[in-house]
Amino acid sequence: MSPPPGLYSGTSTLALVARASVLTFGVVYGNLKLKYLKVKANSLKKAEAKAHH
Repeated sequence: MSPPPGLYSGTSTLALVARASVLTFGVVYGNLKLKYLKVKANSLKKAEAKAHH
């Protein structure tokens, strides 16, 4: 069962949709990870500030 010709050529609709989906997922995942890391860093700073007082 081999894939139909042209599927991985980069010009078929399916290949373009797959690439766009992966790109979108990557961007969303990256943004969420950045937000999480920022929140984590902020909570660590707050904890350190409380510990010093």
